[in-house]
Amino acid sequence: MTDFVKSHRDAPEDFFACEAAGLQWLSAVEGGVPCVPVLSVDATSLTLRRLDSVNPTAQAAAEFGGRLAVTHDGGAAGFGAGPDDWDGPGFFGPLSRPLPMSLRSCERWGEFYADERLAPMAELAAPRLDAATRAAVGDVAARCRAGDFDDDDPPARLHGDLWGGNVMWTPDGVVLIDPAAHGGHRENDLAMLALFGCPHYDAIVDGYQRVHPLRSAWRGRIGLHQLFALLAHVVLFGGGHAQRTGVCARSALAL
Repeated sequence: MTDFVKSHRDAPEDFFACEAAGLQWLSAVEGGVPCVPVLSVDATSLTLRRLDSVNPTAQAAAEFGGRLAVTHDGGAAGFGAGPDDWDGPGFFGPLSRPLPMSLRSCERWGEFYADERLAPMAELAAPRLDAATRAAVGDVAARCRAGDFDDDDPPARLHGDLWGGNVMWTPDGVVLIDPAAHGGHRENDLAMLALFGCPHYDAIVDGYQRVHPLRSAWRGRIGLHQLFALLAHVVLFGGGHAQRTGVCARSALAL
């Protein structure tokens, strides 16, 4: 079995160390979703165990969902807090152009999401958004800041960038790669899985809810939890994602 090396000579300082810390933090939860093993890390590269791929199945998806709930229940020091023992910067996005991601810990989810996620990314995305979408995103942030979407769920241990491409289906079940790990709301990872589609999504959710039932009307909040990632896609890949950003912002305001 060969190793897999991610490398970028111009990667931001601590980029690969942050990813390694996130993989190890997520993997530390007994019974949670395994992450790709880290073999070594330095300033310009991360060496990982190479994974074999198989076709997704509903059974593997349900097991993944249950394990994801266990990972989330592993908890975090606060909303926005990075992996334990990591005091460096955070990052979100592809290896070719990672964006800065705050790891400042907050007591309330709404405060964290408004001030450490939506507002900074909306500022970067603003030149590619129309006035109505900018206003809608600002209104969502204001409602988050006011606590309109807060609940009593403690910070969950999130992968943080859990779109379908970061879910590896292996002979031993799902293994996660490429995290933007931090403490957040458990619905965020599930919303990310839905963002661009993931095989057997309903089976994943069913498996999750057998371990940790979700709050009522969680599907209606998917757009709220997708909003940060969509803003990041506007910044990274252009205005093609701007229309969906507006749709998600308006869906959040309708809650």
